[in-house]
Parts: sequence; C-alpha cells; structure tokens
Amino acid sequence: MERCSIHVLLIEDNPGDARLLWELLLEVNSVKFELEQVDRLSQGIQRLQDNIFDVILLDLTLPDTQGFETFTKLHNCARNIPIVVITGLNDETIALSAVQEGAQDYLVKGQLTGDLLVRSIRYAIERKRTEHKIREQAALLDIATDAILVEDLHHEIVFWNKGAEQLYGWSAEEVLGKRTDALLYKQPTAQFREAQKILFQQGEWSGELQHISRRGKEIIVESRWTLMRDEDYKPKSILVVSTDVTERKTLESQFLRAQRMESLGTLASGLAHDLNNILTPILSTAQLLQMKFPKTDERNQQLLQMLEGNAKRGAMLVKQVLSFARGVEGERSILQLRHLIVEIQHIIGETFPKSIETKLKVAQDLWTITGNATQLHQVLMNLCINARDAMPNGGTLAIAAQNLFIDENYARMNLDAKVGHFIQITVSDTGSGIAPEVIDRIFEPFFTTKEFGKGTGLGLSTVIGIVKSHGGFVSVSSEQGKGTHFNLFFPAVVASEPWENKDSEVLIGNHELVLVVDDEAAICASNKALLEAYNYRVLTANSGIEAIVLYTEYQANISLVLVDIMMPSMDGALTIRALQKINPHINIVAISGLVSSSQIAAVANSGIQSFLPKPYTAKELVKAVSQGCRVHPP
Repeated sequence: MERCSIHVLLIEDNPGDARLLWELLLEVNSVKFELEQVDRLSQGIQRLQDNIFDVILLDLTLPDTQGFETFTKLHNCARNIPIVVITGLNDETIALSAVQEGAQDYLVKGQLTGDLLVRSIRYAIERKRTEHKIREQAALLDIATDAILVEDLHHEIVFWNKGAEQLYGWSAEEVLGKRTDALLYKQPTAQFREAQKILFQQGEWSGELQHISRRGKEIIVESRWTLMRDEDYKPKSILVVSTDVTERKTLESQFLRAQRMESLGTLASGLAHDLNNILTPILSTAQLLQMKFPKTDERNQQLLQMLEGNAKRGAMLVKQVLSFARGVEGERSILQLRHLIVEIQHIIGETFPKSIETKLKVAQDLWTITGNATQLHQVLMNLCINARDAMPNGGTLAIAAQNLFIDENYARMNLDAKVGHFIQITVSDTGSGIAPEVIDRIFEPFFTTKEFGKGTGLGLSTVIGIVKSHGGFVSVSSEQGKGTHFNLFFPAVVASEPWENKDSEVLIGNHELVLVVDDEAAICASNKALLEAYNYRVLTANSGIEAIVLYTEYQANISLVLVDIMMPSMDGALTIRALQKINPHINIVAISGLVSSSQIAAVANSGIQSFLPKPYTAKELVKAVSQGCRVHPP
C-alpha cells in the first residue's frame, strides 16, 4: 500500500537547519513527506499561489522579515493552511503569541526530534481540519431558518445563530450571557418549569411555547430541547431549536373558529325554525284573547299584553339568530359608506357620553359597495355601542374607512379573505379590551361578557352574519386595558358617481347599441321599447348562451350589456364571466332582483359598472344605461 503523502512548505533561510529538518522527516517510515524549501517569506507567499500545501514550517527570523510580523504576514495569505512556527530558545515568547493568533503549534530549534516534528505536523493538520469543520458547521447553523441557541445549565446563552437573530430581533452580541427565561418570556410559566424537569429526567423535551420578541411581539414556536453531555456523561449545556409557527397557528385558529361558527349556524338555524313554530301560536293566541275578551279586567289585559310583548321579543331574537345562521337578505343598492359613517358619527355625538371622544378618518376617494343601508347601519351601531360600553370612564372611539387591495399574501394569512378590491372599515376604542381566552367566542350567538340583563349576546353574531351576507369578512384584535379594533371588509364595486343632473335630455342616447339579457320575454320587450324611445338601439337575449352568441357577432358595436343574474341553466354571474373572457373591458350593468348573498358577493367582484335592483322605474333603467355607456369604450 502506498504511504500517505504530506506536502510541506519549509520557509527557512539557514541551510543547516533546513537540512536537519529534511533528515528528521526522512526518518519517519509511516508517512511520506514532500518538502519544498524557500529562504525568504516573499518566496514562500509566491509558492503558495502556485501550489497546494498541507502544512507550513515557518522560521520567524528571515532576511526579508523578522519576529511576530513574519507570522502575521504569512497568516494573512494562508489562513486555510496550518502553520507550525520554528523558533530559537530566545524567541519562545514570540512563538506563543503566534499560537494565540492562529498558529497551530511551535517547535524550538535544538530540541527537535523526528517523532516530535511529525507529531507536531500531524497535530497542526488535524487541528486545522477540525477548525475548518467547526466553521462549516457554524456557517450551516447560521444558514438555518430555525432559531438555534445553546445555553448553559443556568440558562445563560452561549450560542445564538442568525435564525435566532431574525426571529427574535436581538443580535448575538446583545444576548450572549443573558438568561433565556428572562429574555424570551414575560414570566416563566408552569409549562416552562415542567419542560425543564422533563429535560433533565429524559434528556430531551419538545412542545409549543409562547415567546416574546425584542419589540414585545408574542411568537408561538415549536421548540426542541436536547441536554448535551460531556465525556463523563455529565450534563454540560442545552441545545434549543425553535421554529416559528405563529402564522400557522393563526390560520389553524381561524379555521377552527370557522368550523365552530358553521356548526353553530346549523344548530341556530334549526333552533330558530322550531322556536318560530312555538312562538307563532303563542303570539296569535295572545292577540286573539285580547280581541275575544276586550272587557276583561285590567290585570288580565296587562298579562295578555305582556305575553304578546314577550312573544314579539322572542320573535325578534329568532330573527337575529337567523341573521347569524344563514346571513341576511334585503334590498341592495350601490352605497357610498362615507355618508353612512357621517350619519353614525352624528348619532354618537348626540347620544353617547361627552367623555367619549369620536374621531373620523374616511378616504375622500372611497369606493362604493353593494349593500343594504339599514343592515350596515345596524352593524356599525352595534360595534359603536360595544365600544361605548367598554369605556365607562371615557376614551376615544375612532371610525376609519379606506380602500384596500387584498393580495395573495394577505389572503393566505386570513382564512376568510379573498384577493380583490375591498373597503376596510375600522371601529376601534381605547377601552377595557377583550380577554384572550374569550376572543374566539365573541361572534357566537348568546355569548356575552356583559352583566345579566345588559346584553343578549346576539349583537356581534348579527354583525358577522350581515357582513358575510355582503360577501365580506371580519377580523378583530384586542389588548386588555388598551382597547379593541374591529376591521370590516366589504367587496368594492366600481360604480359611476351618482348622477345629479335631473334634466331628462341628458339621458337621451346617441344610438348606442345595448344588449338586454333576461329570461323573461316580457321584460326584454318592455326594456327594448323603453330604451328605443330614449334613442338607444337594442338587442335582446333570453338566455346566457344566446347573449354570448349575439355579443360575439355584434361585439364591435355593443356599448353596454344589461344582464339579469337570476336565469336558469346559465345564470347571470356565469354569463358575465363568459362575456368578460371575450372582452375584458366590456361595460355591464347587472340586474340584481331577488338574489342570494353569495350571488351578490360573486358578482360584486366581477368588474361590473353597477347594479340595478328589480323592480326599477323607467328613469332608473335609462339612467343606469346612460351611465354604463359612458364609463369607457368597450
């Protein structure tokens, strides 16, 4: 077997010393050495550029440099190659300084033997390889996205990787020597103490922990602790690897909340049906008895009136439950929420305690939505009343509204969110806040933290029912003692500004071609006659398929398409999407009629110009067509 070969660079200007070193290396049979010798440092540096060496033997006294400077110059050029310093008896202090700065070993002339020289070379090579491996491992730890740290048995940090810096916000220099129980926890919990106990009993522990970052943000981590031991198997340190799962836990919580709300909705719907069946004969009987016995004594009349009143109250509660369970329907129209918010502010100013300051911040260019003004008024009043009740000693109630585009990243972080244009309304207060243990339950029907008799527990369940029926969603954040923020998100509708000119002459068309799509032949005929009287040309289609065929044929001339949403086979929403594939810039007015909440929500995001609710007047139809034709050329 061929012996192992070690390539040595000797930098030595004394020929006798160089010869001695060569002979000592030749005495060793177990290792094959290849020796190259130069007598100046500059020559050695040049050789390092041309060849690969396993080790360098360096004399500190050379013609072109002397002392500690000799080592530093070489070390700067050859940091990856182990250096063994050779020195005289009088220069051991300099040699020790060189070892402290990175030399692997030093040898003293006059005390050299072959075995000593070989051991020193082997030790230098092995030590350098170990250092290199440690650096590689440390680099890998810094590349890792997980937070990796090492703490001693007193929980003082001795290692802190880049992942930990990114997750928690502190640099390694800031945390080394600090205790993790004081740094990462508001206060050590029973779970933390139990984890320590298990770690020292079993040698490892894993589980979820709540940490805090440098900015005070709460972070949920999946943490794995391993007890590190020395050669005698005695505990010496703790290796901690933590993965940030805050976003995942948030989504899980939202998903579980949505499942629970869906189950509660199903239950509430069934209960409401049964309660209606129970309350109807009670209410009818109470009213009938009052009619049948009009001359009964006052006490009995009061009892019957109380029975009727409570039955009506029960019916109203059932109505609120149904609003939560299956959403709410009602007449919808294009709304500018700015006007509704200003009206709410006026009511608050007249009725709320003067100790509550109201702030309003509404975007001037706020988009419009399709909605029911009465229902949305109820939503905002419910939230404002809750805010008032949370500030018995006064505070600030703020209402803000802004345009918002929800991108894919935001949608991934919120289970109910969808990509698209939304209006965000925020109702916030500086009140008592909501306890973390109940915040996931606040939208459940009949759940309330208010005193008995001061709340039914249906206010927020009604809020979420109405918002969802409008195709929107709700998020809430709260901190006890600091206040609560409710964020309402409604799909925005691109609509023309309300047309104020009442002169009917402005509604007269300019021979624009309008395609009317409705499965009711009578509606198509009446719309055609009406629009032609206002100087429009009209094509009619009784189905979505027929509309697509006609639009394909007359696309270049059609200025506007009027589409009924409720049609058999191919409904309006599907027809709109098919038409938009033909022409993404098509002008469309949707006739909403009696449609479900889901259909309104679907069409609201489809890029239409406006809604026209049935039944509509002749003027409303002509106005919608006039505005729709003037948005932009198709």
